Amino acid sequence: MDGSLLALSLVSAFAFALALVLTQFGLRGVGPATGASISIPTTAGLFLVLAPVLVDPAGWNRHSALLFAFAGLVFPVSVTLLTFAANRLIGPDLTGSLGNLTPLFAVAFAIILVGEAPSAGQFAGIATICLGIALLFRGRGRDGSTVPRWAYLLPLAAALVRGLVQPVVKFGLIAWPDPIAAATIGYLVSALVVLSIAAMRRREPPAAGNSAGRRGRFWFAAVGICNGAAVLALYAALARGPVTLVAPIVACYPLATLALNRILRGDRSLAPSAALGVGLSVAGVALLLVA
Repeated sequence: MDGSLLALSLVSAFAFALALVLTQFGLRGVGPATGASISIPTTAGLFLVLAPVLVDPAGWNRHSALLFAFAGLVFPVSVTLLTFAANRLIGPDLTGSLGNLTPLFAVAFAIILVGEAPSAGQFAGIATICLGIALLFRGRGRDGSTVPRWAYLLPLAAALVRGLVQPVVKFGLIAWPDPIAAATIGYLVSALVVLSIAAMRRREPPAAGNSAGRRGRFWFAAVGICNGAAVLALYAALARGPVTLVAPIVACYPLATLALNRILRGDRSLAPSAALGVGLSVAGVALLLVA
């Protein structure tokens, strides 16, 4: 496996995890929809500033640009809204755990859209990673609080959208292999979508006063930067390798979520199956590397 592909995939996983944990701080001041209307435009603005310097216009491809724009209609906007809502209801650990099903959807769509098919070893690695993450968070909830069953569908829906978007972007990167262009176009479209939604709805009041609202907005700006870095690294990895390799490695982000949750939020609750889950996840990545 290309070392840069592995490094980019791991950077993407870490950045997604950091965004997931920081979201908890933002949700103390503002709601999910308001948070999305801050985080996505913040990242879109940064990409818009960087694009004239880093994007080579000579590589322009209309069909690829349309694919990137199509992806932007649902990603990151719908995934952001779903993830923020799930984070508030079931917490970052379970949100990340259920979200790790992304590679199953991504591989299925990659087979259909791009013609990629995992080898037997890669398929075993994907299955091992998913099993490991599931064990990692087995029995973890919201400290005995009652959570509506439909809340668990939110991260599953986000995983489905991520799984669809990755092969679509990969297909666009074949003709225009520019991750920054892909991220910029996608984020600009998503920013337009989320701002349109914000304009059509009432503004969410801060959860705990004006200062809490200001802090929440700051945290969501930071979340946007983390998510933007994660998406850029993901697209850069997809430009270098197949979805069937990139998606499972990025799906290990719940491991980083667990570690960051302990460091930043002091959450030290671990199920007895956590050690087995960690071991299986690492073994799954190893299978992918040698397959």
